[in-house]
Amino acid sequence: MNSRISFLFATIFLAGISLPGCGALKSGFNLFTVQDDIALGKQVKAQIESDPEQFPILPEQGNEEVYRYIRNITGKLLQTGKVEHKDEFAWDVKIIKDDETLNAFAVPGGYLYVYTGLIKFLDSEEQLAGVMGHEIAHAARRHSTQQMTKLYGLDAIRQIITGKSDPGLIEQIALGLASLRFSREHESEADEYSV
Repeated sequence: MNSRISFLFATIFLAGISLPGCGALKSGFNLFTVQDDIALGKQVKAQIESDPEQFPILPEQGNEEVYRYIRNITGKLLQTGKVEHKDEFAWDVKIIKDDETLNAFAVPGGYLYVYTGLIKFLDSEEQLAGVMGHEIAHAARRHSTQQMTKLYGLDAIRQIITGKSDPGLIEQIALGLASLRFSREHESEADEYSV
């Protein structure tokens, strides 16, 4: 009897992941829970913020105005009522001091990073809100966890979540998140979700 139940669950699982047109799986299949995203995000955040050579975080002290500006935009976006995991995720924003880089990225669990180069490049608050909304959408739709699972494998991500991974892997993932390429489907979904 147990083997029949196991077979049934395995069949349902395999059928579910092989139906790309299924609406429920439109945004991709994620094997991790929201709590896993939060745990992974905390570890990656700690790695990013402990590596000032790669990620020179702009200190909040002395830069209160720009942090207030970014957090005000982020707060407005979170209050739209459309953001999944609004209350579970941290939604913490940090600014990376690098005027040459035009980028922003999200870490699982709602940790957001935006480069000074992007802030200076954009012409208006609305443009920055568009970028931040897009990154919030990637975090809320949990795209990073899905992409990292594809890139590094299920076991590697599980080891990080449980605190049993090599610190070098966390560093590699932190560096990779800053330049992570999402699928066209994830990018389209983030655009739709953020509007």
